[in-house]
Amino acid sequence: MHLITALFAILVAAMIGPAAAFEEGVGCEAREHGGISALVCTVDVAKVDLRLFHTRTDGKPYGGFGPLVRELTDDGKRLVFAMNGGMYHEDLSPVGLYIEGGKTLKSANTNAGPGNFHMLPNGVFWIDGDKAGVSETRAFLKSGRKPAYATQSGPMLVIGGKLHHRFLVDSTSRKTRNGVGIRDGGKTAVFALSNGRVTFHEFATLFRDELGCNDALYLDGTISSVYAPLANHYDVLFPMGPIIAVVD
Repeated sequence: MHLITALFAILVAAMIGPAAAFEEGVGCEAREHGGISALVCTVDVAKVDLRLFHTRTDGKPYGGFGPLVRELTDDGKRLVFAMNGGMYHEDLSPVGLYIEGGKTLKSANTNAGPGNFHMLPNGVFWIDGDKAGVSETRAFLKSGRKPAYATQSGPMLVIGGKLHHRFLVDSTSRKTRNGVGIRDGGKTAVFALSNGRVTFHEFATLFRDELGCNDALYLDGTISSVYAPLANHYDVLFPMGPIIAVVD
């Protein structure tokens, strides 16, 4: 009974959404645009330890925030913020490019095909030192960039200030969605989780017109999850592959 009560409290807190909450290098707040709302967390890349996580020390995927929290705690560290970080297969392995600690653990996937990931152009979210970026996949590969961390997902939401060409204003496809955008020349990473179901067009417009991101990438839908203690937001219901995280 206590577990059910605790889970209910977590879900209620997540649905209500936070007032603005900040700590060094990270801030979360509720934002609205065009009739939709979202939990938005901004990260000052130079001030925090922003990384990607996928596999535990025992070789198994973390699969969720809980195992990552426990492992970091055992190492004397703290999970400040986290979000599911890209699409994955049934075994939780990344669908596309995945780089962790400078090592390419999964090569890029540039194939066309069914599903959101293959709605080209898709893109790569990358982290390199005090800078982060969102790049269209082929442009990223052509650049020869070798970041410390990278995860591929799709589709791109915003590309050079323009919405993805396949997004429709009158679309009827609505899902809970999450994504990441970049502003301030790569100094700021902006993470957003929609409150309720939104279309791609609505979500992309939020990033461009409300959050000021000229480039933004869709990370996933339905399973979209955020761990943000500073905003009293803890999503625990869905498994995940790659995880984007701020560690202290």
